[in-house]
Amino acid sequence: MKNAIEKASDIIRERATFGTYNNQYCVLAQEDMDGQLTAAVITPAKSEGIKWITFCTGLDSNKAKRIARDNRAAVCFDSDSYSITLQGRLEILTDAESKHAHWYDGMGGHYSGPDDPEYCVLKFHTEKYRLFVDWEETVGTL
Repeated sequence: MKNAIEKASDIIRERATFGTYNNQYCVLAQEDMDGQLTAAVITPAKSEGIKWITFCTGLDSNKAKRIARDNRAAVCFDSDSYSITLQGRLEILTDAESKHAHWYDGMGGHYSGPDDPEYCVLKFHTEKYRLFVDWEETVGTL
């Protein structure tokens, strides 16, 4: 039988499918430029379970700009049957290998392609987690 971390990892991997899952969105919370908390809905691109999750955005986006001020963030995946909340840190990836590896068709409406200089990948690294899966809560650190 799978434990809560394995179940949560499966859920995140399923949701981080390059925009192909019906409800692929999650919530990304950061501190804004005025030091206030803000949250945005975003599509996860890839993940390694709860360990890390990537998102695609632009270097000029508010999400990317906030990282320079404070790279702390929280990510939440939620449904009627689970709530997965992760706390950690974000980094901006601009190398060609990362940009090509995370590119998916849905990004074509925003950027000219994976080599677009404005396009970047945000990588979230989990440090703490609170998982509520199958009516059981698990809290911990990585």
